Amino acid sequence: MKKIFLAIIFSGLLAQTYGQFSLDVSGGFAAQSYNRVQIPSEQGTAFDLYKDFKIQGPALYYTLKLGYCFKEKNHLFLLYAPLSVNYEGAAPFDIRYQNTTFLQGQNIDAYYKFNSYRLTYRRDVYSSEKWLLGVGLTAKIRDAEIRLTSGDVSDYKDDLGFVPLLNLYAEYNFNNWSAFFEGDGLAGGPGRAFDLYLGGKIPITEHLKIKAAYRMLEGGADVSSVYNFTMLHFANLGLIITL
Repeated sequence: MKKIFLAIIFSGLLAQTYGQFSLDVSGGFAAQSYNRVQIPSEQGTAFDLYKDFKIQGPALYYTLKLGYCFKEKNHLFLLYAPLSVNYEGAAPFDIRYQNTTFLQGQNIDAYYKFNSYRLTYRRDVYSSEKWLLGVGLTAKIRDAEIRLTSGDVSDYKDDLGFVPLLNLYAEYNFNNWSAFFEGDGLAGGPGRAFDLYLGGKIPITEHLKIKAAYRMLEGGADVSSVYNFTMLHFANLGLIITL
């Protein structure tokens, strides 16, 4: 699905005679503040994957972003951002999850997945020798799953859905490096979603930059079938290649 999605979008762009492509590859470590779950949201038991269980091993992640700039001020980006975290521990109390009740003291292996596929259009609305400001829209597809397993007993809830987001970008150019802020976000109705970056870029060559950033991912939904809100923090290091 991912390869087909990439091919459809960028096959059209390759036909353009003017423009610049970029590839942003980054990754690092993830940490959490909370991961609150109650499924179903009314009949299920409220618990916190992060506080009630232990993360297993380092939570690593990566992102891939393809970019295309055309007519100087217009940008298209296609982002693939997979994320999965494993937890383990004894249930601190009886947990009713979906159609299964996990009893207090039972050892539970928990799996949390939140993969994002995003298509963004952004336009530069202001540019100078020092500043670059842009605004746009992002179409996000989320592929989420929470699974609890104890021995031979397992239950899960998955969700595949579309989320529209606003996109903002700001960059300030110093002599030998630049500071930037980039974010997708929207709040309202039964949920919210924010994915924010704050960091810096250092040019190595004309076509290569190194970037380092703090990334914050926060959001979730509160509907009849699902209550889940999480906040994650990321140490982000990457390379940006332009062609």
